[in-house]
Formats: sequence, structure tokens, C-alpha cells
Amino acid sequence: MNPLNSPVEVGVRALVLLLEAFPERLDVAQLVYLDYAMLHSAELGGPTSLHPELPAGPGELGMRRRLMEQGLQVIIRAGLADLHTTDAGFFYVATEEASSFVDVLEASYVQRLVERAEWITTTYSTHGNDVRDAMKQITARWSTRFAASAAAEGADA
Repeated sequence: MNPLNSPVEVGVRALVLLLEAFPERLDVAQLVYLDYAMLHSAELGGPTSLHPELPAGPGELGMRRRLMEQGLQVIIRAGLADLHTTDAGFFYVATEEASSFVDVLEASYVQRLVERAEWITTTYSTHGNDVRDAMKQITARWSTRFAASAAAEGADA
């Protein structure tokens, strides 16, 4: 089992985001965007990123939904999050046990996740900014880079 981006790791990251957003409920798409923003916060003008920028950024974002769904299953089975269904879709929320669980995690990585999650929720909840708009800007930047790279390779051929 790969310890990086495992369902347990992604579940802990989702739990940190759900705790910071509490009592707001988040859907999978929001969690995918917020997870990316938490790990790559510098790309959004925030604190230093926790993970390095990868040339395969678009692929990473595409895989993240499946990983997030697996992570959410882990934390739901552990009783740390609940799934709510509404007319608008499926939404996740942290349970009362979630805060105690995250509080006992002593790894500095978890503390840095909490700091970035606080920054994200402050930036995107209280200032009227939409993390989805920010992610659209990032994907547009990836598209521009890809087009420039393809053009450069075409010029070399």
C-alpha cells in the first residue's frame, strides 16, 4: 500500500477541512478543490505549499476525486464524519468525535494542514471568494503552460 495519498491520509485531510468548515457541509467537489488548495496554498497566494508543484498538476486534480471518495469512506466508517443527502446532493460534515481525533494527532504535518485549512476557510468563506473560481484560474494557467510547451516542442521538430 502506498502511504502517500492513501485513503487514510486523504481522509485525515478531508477531516481537517470538514472541521474548519464546521458546521458547514461540503460536497465532494468542494473537498477536492479545498484539498488541492490546502496542499498547494502558495499557488493561490497563501502560505507556503505543503506539497511541491508537479508538472502533472492537471492529472493530480483529476485523480483527487476518487481518492477523496475513498478517504471519506474511511472517516465515515470511523464515525468521524457523516453523509447527509439533500435535494442539492450529498454533503459531508464532521461529527463531534472528529475534533478530539485530530487534536491527538501530533505530527507537525497535521498542524500545518490545520493552519492551511484555517487560511482557506478564512479566505474563501469570509471574503466572498469562491475556491472554484480560484481553481479555474489554476487550470487555465496549466492549459496555457501546456499549449506553450506543445508549441515549443512543435518549433523544435
